[in-house]
Amino acid sequence: MLDARARLLLKALVERYIADGQPVGSRTLSKASGLELSPATIRNVMSDLEGLGLIVSPHTSAGRIPTARGYRLFVDTMLTTQREPLMGSDHITAPRLAPDQPQKVFSNAAHMLSSLSQFVGVVMAPRRTSVFRHIEFLRLSQKRFLVIIVSPEGDVQNRVIFTEVDYTQTQLIEAANFLNSHFAGMAIEAVRERLKTEVELLRSEIATLMQAAVQVSSEAIESQDEVVISGERNLLAVSDFSNDMGNLRKLFDLFEQKAQLIRLLDVSSRAEGVRIYIGGESQVIPYQELSIVTAPYEVDGQVVGTLGVIGPMRMPYEKMIQIVDITSKLVSTALSHSK
Repeated sequence: MLDARARLLLKALVERYIADGQPVGSRTLSKASGLELSPATIRNVMSDLEGLGLIVSPHTSAGRIPTARGYRLFVDTMLTTQREPLMGSDHITAPRLAPDQPQKVFSNAAHMLSSLSQFVGVVMAPRRTSVFRHIEFLRLSQKRFLVIIVSPEGDVQNRVIFTEVDYTQTQLIEAANFLNSHFAGMAIEAVRERLKTEVELLRSEIATLMQAAVQVSSEAIESQDEVVISGERNLLAVSDFSNDMGNLRKLFDLFEQKAQLIRLLDVSSRAEGVRIYIGGESQVIPYQELSIVTAPYEVDGQVVGTLGVIGPMRMPYEKMIQIVDITSKLVSTALSHSK
């Protein structure tokens, strides 16, 4: 699409804008590119690049800045292959952890990502299998009951359920005993399927209660899927965001709600290596001002989660790739050794 001269000028413009955050004029671009071209020639090339939607001229300046499309072309075809070592990367070691505390790895990794990048670090913890070891029912009031679910790891989750009919404590004990004796240790989805076929063997009121319990058990265990976020306040220092309080509020809502982040990181976990989403092109997080660099991490060779850095489109992509890549390898090593 571009000749060698146009590619070199676009590369120089993107690198200069990432470094300075100021629109790049033809004179600056002439020096940065090292090409002995007249300002008029450079202006003509920049006009062509603008026509292709790779750069744009802000209203307040004669200089140009990259568009999301320009960043994408830069990332895909112009990043240098020889990477400079990260400052202090020789001393970056796997986060300390106890074998039974993988959560420490995730929080330390998120902090590492944010401190090295000066943006936001995110880590999606592995999805837990929806399995219960033990279940109990407790009558709270008429048609209102507490379901107590114990996971194989010993985690306890409590959920309140409301039913159309009332149950005695004796009926609750009967339902719990049936579930524990027939289904303990099975995946919730398998329990749900078994109940469909065995429901005729049970008294209808007990079957209804157990189906409600299975539903809240699934929700309780799946709700433990977690995104660990660190460094949100770093965005306050990013001029690309700090000048627009409306955008900042949207970003902090994104970190608060987490649902969109989980969807994006879940998609990223099915990809190999480092992925880069520029200017809302993930379509999961449609924020034009954001870029996200992600990578999956593994336990014993099996991908179990994703981590990454969230920042402005004007980020040093090569450095972010290194940070995310190194951190994913460290997390993989730490979790594999903890088993």
